[in-house]
Amino acid sequence: MKKLNIAIIGLGNIGSYLYKYLNDNKKILTEKNNCLPFIKYVSARNKKRKRNIKIKKKQWLNNYLDATIIKDVDLIVELIGGSEGPAKKLVFNALKNKKHVVTANKALIAKYGDQLAKIAEKNKVNLEFEASVCGGVPIIRSLKESLIANKITKIYGILNGTSNYVLSSMNKNNKNFQEVLSVAKKLGYAETNPSADLNGDDVSAKLKILSSLCFNSFLNDNVYVEGIKEIDQTDVNNARKLGYKIKLLGFAELINNKIYQRVHPTLIKKDSYVASIDGVLNAVIIDGKPVGQSIIQGEGAGPAATTSALISDISSILRGNIKFPFSVSANERKKLKFNTIEERLFSAYLRFEVIDKPGVLSNITSIFSKHKVSIKRLVQNPNKNKKISSIIIVTHKSKNKFLNKIIKEVSKKNFIKKKPKLIRIDDN
Repeated sequence: MKKLNIAIIGLGNIGSYLYKYLNDNKKILTEKNNCLPFIKYVSARNKKRKRNIKIKKKQWLNNYLDATIIKDVDLIVELIGGSEGPAKKLVFNALKNKKHVVTANKALIAKYGDQLAKIAEKNKVNLEFEASVCGGVPIIRSLKESLIANKITKIYGILNGTSNYVLSSMNKNNKNFQEVLSVAKKLGYAETNPSADLNGDDVSAKLKILSSLCFNSFLNDNVYVEGIKEIDQTDVNNARKLGYKIKLLGFAELINNKIYQRVHPTLIKKDSYVASIDGVLNAVIIDGKPVGQSIIQGEGAGPAATTSALISDISSILRGNIKFPFSVSANERKKLKFNTIEERLFSAYLRFEVIDKPGVLSNITSIFSKHKVSIKRLVQNPNKNKKISSIIIVTHKSKNKFLNKIIKEVSKKNFIKKKPKLIRIDDN
């Protein structure tokens, strides 16, 4: 029986769960893959941390980088995290020394994936990163294998469980942003510092990886990113009244051989499939030919979901499948042009909090007319004290740059009481 010696570097919640799972399911994994997955070594920053696993003394590496040079290590699982420092050193060194690498590190792959893929290809080893995007949702393998016959033109969806939990809870429970976020932290759905989840950076990193796989292109930082911190309960309620829900979505589209990558809050029809994905679930929608539209959903984070993805990658290596990290050779990947969203057409929801006095509404609508943005729907809600009024405008499709010009111009008016809101609408 063949044996694959594994080193797990990083023993937090996910690393510990993976260690236990591999030990508890060694027999069935061996039978399914015709190769024994054997945990040879482990390493962690805090060796004394209490863990619900028993680790033999001889398994511990004092220096995590030793795993990259020890001859009897075949595969390294990197669970340190971060795009720089120890994680970067570990993965680069491992691949250069002809060790297979499995990682859940989206930040590392999004930043250095192109370089790492070339090293893996040169040394004929695997770099696998299923767990880096959407946890237990098998989107990476689907793109690399199951959908390989398809020309993909668009991929989009809910790619972050924390932001989805916050927005869906605000909609369901009628609670404000901070209240919901506090609950999310207590339940373990949000980190102590959830900035990357809430400002869209997490989705941006995942989108870059997915975009590269879909379009056989190199990774590119040209992503428009907007988070959910500015969304308040008023916007959630207004969206509901208009027949929508607000979701943080990531989009990657290939239009006229140019790629558009964008992350932003989006109003979607409340009876659509994506609108039904609540809580910490993720959902990815792929448009391709000849398959049409494919949808994959599941748990986007957590030790169990992430371990499921890690085991998928480990199993592929156990079977001896040597694959290109991004599905095709570096020589076949393209340097496609990436466009900004400024020329992109959007319908949009705009909200203006204004002093309630004559002439304000006509002043605002004249600015819309000036920038040739057509108004589809207009609602004015006076405040109880009648001194402040909320003006909600839904537009027909217009170029993003004109919508931004409206926001910029109206913001300068002395009748504006709060920063105007702009949320794009997806009617698909």
